[in-house]
Amino acid sequence: MALRVGIVGGGQLARMMIAPAVELGLEVRVLAEEPGMSAQIAATAVGDYRDLDTLRAFAQDVDVVTFDHEHVPQEVLRALDAEGVQVHPGPDALQFAQDKIAMRTRLSELDVPQPDWAAVTDAAGLQTFLDTHGGRAVVKTPRGGYDGKGVRVVSAAGDADDWFDRLAPGGQLLVEELVDFTRELAQQVARRPSGELAVYPVVETVQRGGVCAEVIAPAPRAGERLVEVAAAIGTAIAEGLGVTGMLAVELFETSDERLLINELAMRPHNSGHWSQDGAVTSQFEQHVRAALDLPLGDPSPRQPWAVMVNILGGPASDSLEDRMPAAFAAHPGVKVHTYGKAPRPGRKVGHVNAVGDDLDAVVYEARAAAAFFGD
Repeated sequence: MALRVGIVGGGQLARMMIAPAVELGLEVRVLAEEPGMSAQIAATAVGDYRDLDTLRAFAQDVDVVTFDHEHVPQEVLRALDAEGVQVHPGPDALQFAQDKIAMRTRLSELDVPQPDWAAVTDAAGLQTFLDTHGGRAVVKTPRGGYDGKGVRVVSAAGDADDWFDRLAPGGQLLVEELVDFTRELAQQVARRPSGELAVYPVVETVQRGGVCAEVIAPAPRAGERLVEVAAAIGTAIAEGLGVTGMLAVELFETSDERLLINELAMRPHNSGHWSQDGAVTSQFEQHVRAALDLPLGDPSPRQPWAVMVNILGGPASDSLEDRMPAAFAAHPGVKVHTYGKAPRPGRKVGHVNAVGDDLDAVVYEARAAAAFFGD
């Protein structure tokens, strides 16, 4: 009987895990939040991922439970774990992707490089941090933020009053120094429960409006030392937190060539979409392998360069599918991946990948193909 992998969450990451899982001879089950989501082709259940009984029933039909997001409550994860359900990544690791203050605290214990930070409960605490960090800082909600949501640059303590007003008793906000970075990078590492690791090339990410717009793999102008340090950081975190599955470490590179950790994700990540067409083993196949404790695949690039460009928003007048023939004809070497989502401003509805041995040509092909799908 084929091994069965259960994915909690019916978004595009689950959608992109389905094909490689099937190619590995696995059966896929998806618990979607609602009908018609990106991964509907494998959605065997629809329900609330926050409800223990729903998760318990879903887990009975699979060999391992994994995720396309980090939002399942800790109490639900720990109950499943206590009942012997194979959950990867497990709650002990996933807590650090769910709570940014817990993440910063644990990374400090691991002595890996990160910005100065503090947990603050009121405007007075925020003002103290501002006074010692040049009068500007980044404030983040500890839970739930992504793609620029729950993140705010402030220059006065009053700039976060609305967030403080909504804090539960004993609640905190995370404040970090405003890093003067030259570019953003990302390091991905896969780890299976038995401890085997696979390290992907460090990549450069380009953000627009708080959303990842482009990824270049490997990162241009990355010397041997930078590559080694990024890999060491990713490995230390994967091992130190006991991650099982894919780990993405978002990094800042500073003007003096230091690397500082921005955020973590314990699942396939936008910075790894290039690997679908640019690596021997994609991040989606690798995550499934790792969750089932199967030997990991080769993360090496297939070509010297790979570029991913997100399709953000999408066409307002027609559909992505209507525009595919023209994009395919103009750029036959580019791969287009769509998410089955209705277009709306700023929404990730797909991405394109291009690979080759000339970076300028690869960047052009990816951007030009993506442009067919915008308005």
